[in-house]
Amino acid sequence: MTAATAASDPSRADKGQRLDKWLWQARFFKTRTIAAKFVSDGNVRVSRGDATARLDKPSASVRPGDVIVFTRNERLRIIHILACAERRGPASEAQTLYEDRSPPPPKEE
Repeated sequence: MTAATAASDPSRADKGQRLDKWLWQARFFKTRTIAAKFVSDGNVRVSRGDATARLDKPSASVRPGDVIVFTRNERLRIIHILACAERRGPASEAQTLYEDRSPPPPKEE
């Protein structure tokens, strides 16, 4: 199966993608290793439907419709997953993977 075929295969979208890989491809982390360590430390919660769970396994699967909540650099991030990517592309492409529902950062005095 080619990458183009996999992208158009709706059954693949249902399976989702590894959490650490999605965070890296969406450009929340510079490397996948850093993303995996962040998840392993128990810093990420994922909501699917009415269920919410704190995940500590980078291999946990996320898919479109899930909501990821984490705090990084003292900022709460609430991310609604819209799509999974085949590769890590430019920032403009990464921003199409999610909707940022985070509260605005606090104003510095």
